[in-house]
Amino acid sequence: MTSLLLSHFTATSCIGRGIEQTAASLRAQRSGLAPCAFETVRLDTYVGEVPGVDEESLPAQLKRFDCRNNRLAQLGLRQDGFRDAVQESIGRWGRQRIGLILGTSTSGMLATEVAYRHRDPATGALPADLDYAGTHNSYSLGAFARRLLGLEGPATVISTACSSSAKAFSAAWRMIEAGWIDAAVVGGVDSLCLTTLYGFHSLQLVSPAPCKPFDVARNGISIGEAAAFALLERTPADVSCGSILLTGSGESSDAHHMSAPHPEGRGARQAMEQALAVANLTPADIDYINLHGTGTPSNDAAEGCAVAGLFGPSIRASSTKGYTGHTLGAAGALEAVICAICLTQRLVPGSANTAQVDPAIGFDYLRENRTDERFRRALSNSFGFGGSNCSLVLERCA
Repeated sequence: MTSLLLSHFTATSCIGRGIEQTAASLRAQRSGLAPCAFETVRLDTYVGEVPGVDEESLPAQLKRFDCRNNRLAQLGLRQDGFRDAVQESIGRWGRQRIGLILGTSTSGMLATEVAYRHRDPATGALPADLDYAGTHNSYSLGAFARRLLGLEGPATVISTACSSSAKAFSAAWRMIEAGWIDAAVVGGVDSLCLTTLYGFHSLQLVSPAPCKPFDVARNGISIGEAAAFALLERTPADVSCGSILLTGSGESSDAHHMSAPHPEGRGARQAMEQALAVANLTPADIDYINLHGTGTPSNDAAEGCAVAGLFGPSIRASSTKGYTGHTLGAAGALEAVICAICLTQRLVPGSANTAQVDPAIGFDYLRENRTDERFRRALSNSFGFGGSNCSLVLERCA
């Protein structure tokens, strides 16, 4: 497979709107996690809530899509001139030759949760004004973004839990390779809702403090929300120095357990090996790994086992979920964009909140930022429930 150019990218999360704010938070090692004050939730935990989502207003012609998830999507698409970049791409390829592949897990679930409070007391029927297809349905995100951007190519939404939006990159790559499209808007959007907050709490996976990935005392996740997007295009022959390319993608489905990873990270390792093979690289060629790193004891241990076994003790790695929280279906796209930002700025990011690295972790887990002018290749891991795994390789053109 030939590489693809990330001709434009953007990210919005609790650490900032757009590239500049996100990069500033990473450089300052400033976490965006705060005590949960979301909606009616009463849980002793921290979350990564994006300010201003409720104030976002959708265009009149798209009001049927009005829900927190699509408001967050629109907020993200307004950053860094992304919508203008898509319009320029339409000029190059045409509306029908640009695909839209996004990932989500919650979609507009909050809209149904709110509607449920107002169901008919006699029949239990939900309010008539609830538009399930426009809000809660997973494809709501794709339908909304497609109309907002004016695209007419193939469109789909992937929902494979926490690997959803990483897999969007892989799916777009296959469509371009197959000749169906010439470019694609890829990304992920997931927003806070009661089902995920209380659901992860019921699984005893939520930390009462900001999550601390790979810490010896790690005790759970912090849930966040985000909207992250990239415009993937065929790489031109005259690609400029400093451009960011997608050069490798690997996927696996180990199906070890519904909610727990294989203890040795078997599926995770398969995804990483495949990504390296597609990129025609060896483990020694990778300069940094953005780990899935959720902050739970079992997930970090399993991923640590897979990474140490494949890359050895000298590989530099960290999880950025201490900054943003675990943004679930948006995590893959958010962290791929974070890798692209860090490659652009030659920043090898340290981890937020991790105080004492677990001595059982057999590689160079970074607590502090490093600047490296030779930083050229990053691998980003996203591993979902049910053993749905995806790894991406991003490279800065020399």
